[in-house]
Amino acid sequence: MAGKAATENGKTRIMPRYIMMAIKYDDELNLMLKGVIIAEAGVLPNIQKELLPKKTAKKKESKPEAEAGPSQEY
Repeated sequence: MAGKAATENGKTRIMPRYIMMAIKYDDELNLMLKGVIIAEAGVLPNIQKELLPKKTAKKKESKPEAEAGPSQEY
């Protein structure tokens, strides 16, 4: 599983990070190794939904100048 995680990230060497990722994504291994800390493994990538940019609606087309109202030019 760690080898698969490494190849998915474009790496050929299994590092502690990929071992940790394989353990955390597998339910049974995660339960068995719940309190284990792997040195130099980092943390799982996780971005909270509140911090992601909000999706914007499509912009409305602007009105032609004739329909937009009086001009500011004199």
